[in-house]
Amino acid sequence: MKRIAKFCPNLLEQEHWALNQLVLGIDEAGRGPLAGPLSVAGVVFPIGYANPLIYDSKALSETKRNQLYDTIMEDALYFEILEICEQDIDRYDIYHADMRAMEQIVKDLPCDFVITDAMPIHTEIPFEAVIKGDQKDISVAAGSILAKVTRDRIMLEYDRIYPQYGFAHNKGYPTREHLAAIEQYGITPIHRRSFGPVAHHQETLF
Repeated sequence: MKRIAKFCPNLLEQEHWALNQLVLGIDEAGRGPLAGPLSVAGVVFPIGYANPLIYDSKALSETKRNQLYDTIMEDALYFEILEICEQDIDRYDIYHADMRAMEQIVKDLPCDFVITDAMPIHTEIPFEAVIKGDQKDISVAAGSILAKVTRDRIMLEYDRIYPQYGFAHNKGYPTREHLAAIEQYGITPIHRRSFGPVAHHQETLF
């Protein structure tokens, strides 16, 4: 069976590009894991930019994501990637930590309109929170790729420090092997202590 190619239609971006407005797309990676940072990225492309290969990072292979990561950094007018540490995730909760990071990116990058992947934010700049925005708008999809690749690389580094937890494979998500490792070895400094499967291991530090 021939696979049908997927691409972002960019309808909302086209609407604002027609008004000569710069569009900032923002997405994150790592809301669900028990360990590691939250990665949030924003991208502003030149008006009218096109690349049919840029799409939701979850739908792309690791090889393709890594290739597009370099392409996005070369082609973007502006981009920013923020890493929110485990302590801030526990302090603000994952939802508000994500929101705060997105709001910081809006303050940092020049733009006329903002698109987030379903996350409402507080900003004076006009914005729209688009459900599945990483499948509809190229700048959001690009943000998802930058965030995903950045976070995956961080988790590979943590895997070298804490090899018992399988972070190279599970990226901190609550897989069977990860949960078993927590039971056997306890938690590490990069575990999110406010997350349920981790919370009752507060005193069993690695």
